[in-house]
Amino acid sequence: MLAALDRANYFEPTPVQAGLIPVALTGKDVLGQARTGTGKTASFLIPILEQLKPVRRMLGPQAMILTPTRELAVQVTEELKRLAHGRTLRGITLYGGKPLRSQIEGLRRGVDIVVGTPGRILDHMGRRSLCLDHLHCIVLDEADRMLDIGFRPDIERILRACPKDRQTLLLSATVPSAIERLAERYMRDPVKMNFSTGDIGSETIEQHYFTVDANRKLELLIRLIERESPRQAIVFCRTRKRTDVLYHQLSRRFDDVACIHGDMEQRQRDRVMKGFRAGTVTILVATDIVGRGIDVTNISHIINFDVPQFCDDYVHRVGRTGRMGREGVAFTFVTPIEGHELAKIEERINRRLLRDAIEDFEATSMPMHAGNHSGGSAPPAPPDSLKRRPPKRYRRAL
Repeated sequence: MLAALDRANYFEPTPVQAGLIPVALTGKDVLGQARTGTGKTASFLIPILEQLKPVRRMLGPQAMILTPTRELAVQVTEELKRLAHGRTLRGITLYGGKPLRSQIEGLRRGVDIVVGTPGRILDHMGRRSLCLDHLHCIVLDEADRMLDIGFRPDIERILRACPKDRQTLLLSATVPSAIERLAERYMRDPVKMNFSTGDIGSETIEQHYFTVDANRKLELLIRLIERESPRQAIVFCRTRKRTDVLYHQLSRRFDDVACIHGDMEQRQRDRVMKGFRAGTVTILVATDIVGRGIDVTNISHIINFDVPQFCDDYVHRVGRTGRMGREGVAFTFVTPIEGHELAKIEERINRRLLRDAIEDFEATSMPMHAGNHSGGSAPPAPPDSLKRRPPKRYRRAL
């Protein structure tokens, strides 16, 4: 292990690793809270690798790691390969979009560690191609995200199928009540560890906002990219359709632009992420599919082309830069009627965003109202007609 760490250029543990690894090595259950980009992956992979037993692989995997997205599963597998260098062990990555037959063949040959998404792991359990009888450790990585996107029933079915005497490591950026209830039900006296700082917005990340009319966002984005010349940037959009449209618009002006969202085939998504990690893609237009867990250390800029729907999504989007103590900058485009969304974000991160402007570019035709917001003024309040109109409520069918 020391040789593998040296080869990976890991010389000093992060606070998460220094705190979690010794406890996990004792076999205790751990409920750990920490932001992404703090070294969480190595903090649970190292204890797993150290506790692997030399048994016949045909008995089934000894450890399993659940992740919310395919991209994160691939990333964990890559880190596993780095840390397991020099060992004779087998791992497999199970997620949708890949042929079942090849995954079944891989499981049949025997594996020590399984990394995958809950849906595909349940699929293999139903086909009896994955046996969990000899599992001694299960990891729920980015657990809050898995619950957010509806994986709770799948997670509970998987946990009920695992041996009772297993070790459970639950890692999450936030610990809402749903996570606490999951821990109470499926973990044994977990050691609770909080590595999150009091300031949710990282001190190494500059955070700015622009007030801009909706029809001037594209021009503002082009001018901002030309001004900043980012090493690598992610431009976040709310919808898949918006992502595609914006990608085609930016491709006409800049080289090395790519996009990624949930409607793309897995082959395409893998190719895009490989190019982004290799540095051949400079600007990545994306939905929140890459808002969690994705670790690309060269990202210098995050641009929220659309204000995120939830405040926590803002935290995770911005967390794609400023990784492992590096510096980064984030920009958020706020339309004149989205001032309340900006206020909610600032309340969530307990920090004021700095107002920015592009020289010789008028981003909005509406007059700015004076206020006490940082930068001198705040986005205009919504018109009175919008204030009086009660918000519409819709019920989404499952």
